[in-house]
Amino acid sequence: MATIEELMTANLLEVFNERDGERRREAIRRTYASDVKFADPDEIVVGHDALDAKAQGILDGAPGFVFTPAGTTYVNNDLGYLTWNFGPEGAPPVVRGVDIALVRDGVIASVYTLLLTD
Repeated sequence: MATIEELMTANLLEVFNERDGERRREAIRRTYASDVKFADPDEIVVGHDALDAKAQGILDGAPGFVFTPAGTTYVNNDLGYLTWNFGPEGAPPVVRGVDIALVRDGVIASVYTLLLTD
């Protein structure tokens, strides 16, 4: 069973940073509950297919951009917290944010993404 730290890293790098759809969908299957809820400032999506479409849409809208972790993953019982950067590889980030995930039965049940503006 994956640790919360491993699940948070998979969420960021193997799902939202993965441009190969087949590899991304495999990561989704092993990382999230089938009824996962993903919420960001734009919308809430539910389920593997909707999460896959959300990740694809973000990547399609930002060619050449990559997600990178911006610090340590913090864990409190079944909750994970990870800050991240998003922008052109090797350049300062264009967007910074944080993912907060609730883990149930060894997979992510819900993810909340906040954008940082400071």
